[in-house]
Amino acid sequence: MSNFFEKVKQHSQKRLPFVIYSKPNSTAIAGFFQRNSQLHPVSNFTEKGFVFANFNGNELVLFPEKECEILQENYLSPEKNSSSDDSIVSIDGKNAFEDLVKKGIEAIENNAFQKVVLSRKETLSQENFDFLEVFQKMLSKYPTAFRYCWFHPEIGMWLGASPEQLLKVEDSKFKTVALAGTQKWQENHTFIWEEKERQEQQFVTDFIISNFESESEKLTQTKPYTFQAGNLVHLKTDIGGVFKADFNLRKIVEFLHPTPAVCGLPKENAKQFILANEGYDRKFYTGFLGELNLKTNSDLFVNLRCMEIQQNQVHLYIGCGITKDSNPEKEYFETANKAMTMKEILK
Repeated sequence: MSNFFEKVKQHSQKRLPFVIYSKPNSTAIAGFFQRNSQLHPVSNFTEKGFVFANFNGNELVLFPEKECEILQENYLSPEKNSSSDDSIVSIDGKNAFEDLVKKGIEAIENNAFQKVVLSRKETLSQENFDFLEVFQKMLSKYPTAFRYCWFHPEIGMWLGASPEQLLKVEDSKFKTVALAGTQKWQENHTFIWEEKERQEQQFVTDFIISNFESESEKLTQTKPYTFQAGNLVHLKTDIGGVFKADFNLRKIVEFLHPTPAVCGLPKENAKQFILANEGYDRKFYTGFLGELNLKTNSDLFVNLRCMEIQQNQVHLYIGCGITKDSNPEKEYFETANKAMTMKEILK
């Protein structure tokens, strides 16, 4: 075991807060190791450190730079593993989720909103869960994702491999993405996107562009393209530009979070439907996490393809975007395919 992972193990045994992570397409692992167990909030986004925010936006936890030991280490870049299909697709909760989707479609038809992202939680029993082993599997299996393991004794442990950037800011230059639509990855396959999926992705793109125009001196976007994330592919648009000199990071993040890719459009209408109808607490699923104001840079990711660890239980959080053209059963199996991202590394 390397010195880095030995440090993680010792810190975990003391039940002190930490996060370890690796950015997309990187062979570097970084870690924030907080020296005490205090819970630090984020109030105005001028703080420096590593932030972890929940879906509702009312809980933002910071590992402050000045309160942490920060380490970095390179690891040997493993060969990219191919995804296998020998995991069992669970049908637990299938009827309940399909009923939820039907309710969402009905609300769209009644003009409550154009799109809503609905989710569910799947719980697995996992004896003797080894978070370091799972994290190392994520490093190997999902090299294009933001891979992390986060722990605070007052909140618990989360791990994930997110395919989606929320926002990257370097001085005043920024990058973000519009990501929507999901199909299973197949090698040497030409992916055809249906109108429902293209429309869903366009909602996200339009939302970001419309909110960023007034804050930017320059704004660019790519055409939508197929992007592989583990055993799935999505439709993706890259958006970038330069913020105005007086831009406010807090205002920008509050514009974005939660995006139509994880909530819906209009945002507040969709969010209220989610809180009233999903029937469980998303907690930090579809929140965001990452570096905040380190050397004038922030690098934030949406908390997708993630799991929460509670004793011998692993809770997988999975969702999909619903529009007027959605098929409830098809949407359920989209969530089942997304669950495979985490199930693949729990074998």
